[in-house]
Amino acid sequence: MTHDLARDLADGLALDRAGERDLAALTALYDGAARWMREHGIDQWQPGGKDAAHFRLRMEEGEVWLARIGAVVVGAYELWWRDEQAWGARPPVAGYVHRLMVDRATAPRGTGRALLAHAEGRIAGAGLALCRLDCRSDNPVLLRYYEGLGYAVVGELKAKTDGGGSPYAVTLMERALPAR
Repeated sequence: MTHDLARDLADGLALDRAGERDLAALTALYDGAARWMREHGIDQWQPGGKDAAHFRLRMEEGEVWLARIGAVVVGAYELWWRDEQAWGARPPVAGYVHRLMVDRATAPRGTGRALLAHAEGRIAGAGLALCRLDCRSDNPVLLRYYEGLGYAVVGELKAKTDGGGSPYAVTLMERALPAR
């Protein structure tokens, strides 16, 4: 999927890099997504699990992007340039997408795809060949979602921790990006 097609799916979506002024919006978006997951039986994120310090660090070490429609924040994602915790030491051939999240109450259909396509464009624009991500291995709906977007399962990490609870298994996925 190209970035333009994804933009068409989420008409009116504007993406820009998050800054200090966006920390409250990011934590609220995360908490809302975590609550939605809990309400739907998905044991992945916990409300209060990521605070302003987390997002500030992600902005310093990588990129955090916000999606807005007008003044309303409807989604966000983190883009990391390495992820040794999940993927181990690897050559610098990929970007890593984390915390792809949408506000289920306000985001139009296709916002998640648009965010992921934007991340893929950023990664390809940096001259890297792969977009990588991980998700809980016990979430078949999310695994099918990513597979439907062209991501392939390339492994599993049996015991990932994020500092918020017990270790959990994650499926490692990647997608080759078209050369720019």
